[in-house]
Amino acid sequence: MRGLCPVRLYSRMPSHQPWEPEGGGTTPFGRSPTGPVGRRVASQSDEMGRTLQTVSPTPDDEFKIDLRSEVTVELVKHSAADSDVLFAARVSTVGEQSLDELDKDPERSTGLINYLMRDRHGSPFEHNSMTFFISAPIFVFREFMRHRVGWSYNEESGRYRELQPVFYVPDTSRKLVQKGRPGKYVFVEGTPEQHELVGHAMEDSYRQAYRTYQQMLAQGVAREVARAVLPVGLFSSMYATCNARSLMHFLGLRTQHELAKVPSFPQREIEMVGEKMEVEWARLMPLTHAAFNANGRVAP
Repeated sequence: MRGLCPVRLYSRMPSHQPWEPEGGGTTPFGRSPTGPVGRRVASQSDEMGRTLQTVSPTPDDEFKIDLRSEVTVELVKHSAADSDVLFAARVSTVGEQSLDELDKDPERSTGLINYLMRDRHGSPFEHNSMTFFISAPIFVFREFMRHRVGWSYNEESGRYRELQPVFYVPDTSRKLVQKGRPGKYVFVEGTPEQHELVGHAMEDSYRQAYRTYQQMLAQGVAREVARAVLPVGLFSSMYATCNARSLMHFLGLRTQHELAKVPSFPQREIEMVGEKMEVEWARLMPLTHAAFNANGRVAP
């Protein structure tokens, strides 16, 4: 089951149904011009044939928001092995006989993989494919999609489906305070008071934004318009497909590592995604991953 580790859960409103007061009164979203308060869950004219119900709101008739501090990465499909690097490289010297590499133990050719990595002969590392299913805040995806070469993306659409109230709140391990000027700064631990402020402020903002989103949907506003009020802390999901070379370039920029020759300063949330992707890639192509680390984590 795909999912993220929930941090806190709150009171629940059933998944979106239109608000149509029968008569007048006050709805959860404002004043109705006539009659007693009620909520129409479905109407007799509903084209899907659903029946009419009216539910009186209660103090607990609030939606739930799911606050999460973790991202998820799942390898859903792959065609990737160290032998893919070897047959692609050896075609330059032995032609079609290079296909024999697919049936050989790649361990015997560790030196060739290291040579290709060290001298940055990059194209042999492109003859493989990995597809990941990623769930993360929207702001992570906006950074992620700056990586275009060797990547393909398909993301959940706020035009075609109702977006769910799942939002990001950093946990206490996330450094909150930036010190220094742009280009020369560090992040340091936040105080308990700062973490409490961040948690409450984000929750209040998310709750208000999602309430407004639901209000617009209830009044018949198109999803593609109503989504404009939702913040970038909302979780989205996407498929991301890459090859080993494009992934190495991503990791070189979006993760920090003691073996890296070139320093990187990624935002922690996209680094969390990168770390999980790297674990899966290292399992599929251990020799290539080892050569990447041995040569300063610079993509060939």
